[in-house]
Amino acid sequence: MSVVPIASVASLRAHRIAGYAPGPRLIVTGAVHGNETAGTRGIERVLAEIDSGQIEIVRGSVTFVPVCNPLAYREGRRMGDRNLNRRLQPTATPQDNEDRIARVLCGWLAEHEVLLDLHSFRSPGRPFVMRGPADNRGTLEPFAHAAAEARLASHVGPNRVVEGWMQAYADGVAARRKRALTPGAVHEDPSYGVGTTEYMRAAGGYGVTLECGQHEDPLAPQVAYHAIRQTLALLGLAELPLVPPAEPFDCLALAEVIDRHAEGDHFVKTWTSFDPLAEGEVIARRADGTEVQAPSAGHIVFPDASALPGHEWFYFARRSARPL
Repeated sequence: MSVVPIASVASLRAHRIAGYAPGPRLIVTGAVHGNETAGTRGIERVLAEIDSGQIEIVRGSVTFVPVCNPLAYREGRRMGDRNLNRRLQPTATPQDNEDRIARVLCGWLAEHEVLLDLHSFRSPGRPFVMRGPADNRGTLEPFAHAAAEARLASHVGPNRVVEGWMQAYADGVAARRKRALTPGAVHEDPSYGVGTTEYMRAAGGYGVTLECGQHEDPLAPQVAYHAIRQTLALLGLAELPLVPPAEPFDCLALAEVIDRHAEGDHFVKTWTSFDPLAEGEVIARRADGTEVQAPSAGHIVFPDASALPGHEWFYFARRSARPL
């Protein structure tokens, strides 16, 4: 992985371009996790095209944050002191690197209407996009921009769309509390599931997380670059051609999170995100020999063989009943 040196780990750098005509306020973020550089490379390429005049922002505004976690980025690792994309919230008494970033980043998010958050993942697999909930007035993640968010999700490039993060995470928190494991740990707090897009929705906007591919995939920066241009075109910020959606869409909903309970818990094979599962298929075995089976036909998502006991181990996803 090639990491471009940065000037400071004590500040965030943003690039903002505003057209003279009114329009939407977009923010594009990269390297929320320091070893996920596809978004950074895609942003740098688009900024170069803006500087050269190949792209002109004619209405609204766009703010680019190529590196959201400078410390983690400089070290080429996922986190500085902790995961910036969990429990993302401003605090008057920051305790760590990510708290200090959040004081700045959350303010920037709240100033905008739309977020394109660019990530990558560890294991092999094809790119996918994560969207939020349907419009609702609930307490977990109230939302009123599902149609606009679906339109954005359908145009950024990938045809695999995943939803249900906050509900699945909250259900996992409830299960951990019921088991009474490690009381008071941060992973028992439902707000720990709040990252960039969740914060954006809570601030009144909308956005998607685009997983551009595997960290080292040489095509991942192109996925990020294409998504940025598509978003600029979709929102009318720049007069660029808009590529039609990559239909048909494979829409999945995270239905359940399964935690690792003990060090002896292990997968029965090496799983990759979105591997298909048959009903009753054995996914893993607990330390006591108990089988962990798929409750129905579906897919395994975000398997983490190195998860600590009491933490999320993998997610189970089913077909979504909510098409784009």
